[in-house]
Amino acid sequence: MLIDIAYFSIFGKPLIMYGGIVSLLFLLLTAVASKLTWKGKRLMSYQTHVRLAYLTVALVLLHGSLGLSLYF
Repeated sequence: MLIDIAYFSIFGKPLIMYGGIVSLLFLLLTAVASKLTWKGKRLMSYQTHVRLAYLTVALVLLHGSLGLSLYF
């Protein structure tokens, strides 16, 4: 069942590919927000940064689960 979700085609590409791209973008956004805060430029509040970090971890775990389902 997870294999069907991982290989679900959107614009001719599998869903797992888009999941990886979105996970990477959220990871970069979280890191940039932290770095800018250290330099004195506030991109978002600390609470939003923490929520974004939790969302990033959830997306990465989902992406990893879909990737592993291809082999098991």
